[in-house]
Amino acid sequence: MSIIIAGTVRVPPENLASLRPHQLAMLAASRAEDGCLTYSYGLDVADEGLVRVFEVWRDQAAIDAHFAQPHMAAWRAACAEHGVSNRQLVLYETASERAL
Repeated sequence: MSIIIAGTVRVPPENLASLRPHQLAMLAASRAEDGCLTYSYGLDVADEGLVRVFEVWRDQAAIDAHFAQPHMAAWRAACAEHGVSNRQLVLYETASERAL
């Protein structure tokens, strides 16, 4: 079983460029964590300021450890500083997967 976290956040379009270094730091730190299988952000091309979030984790213990990491505090501070809002993330527990 793996766990998928997917959803969106909003960033004021004028803050996207200044948030990017923080996003890159968050991606690098999260991807290096034990249990992180995928971690990515994507800008919605039809809705400026909408950032799509997609993560895949080995298990709940890996997610719990992720939320306790020091880079999470830095990320939360950067989000507050850059006006990140409307966080809508959903956790999915998967029983199996297959290629399409």
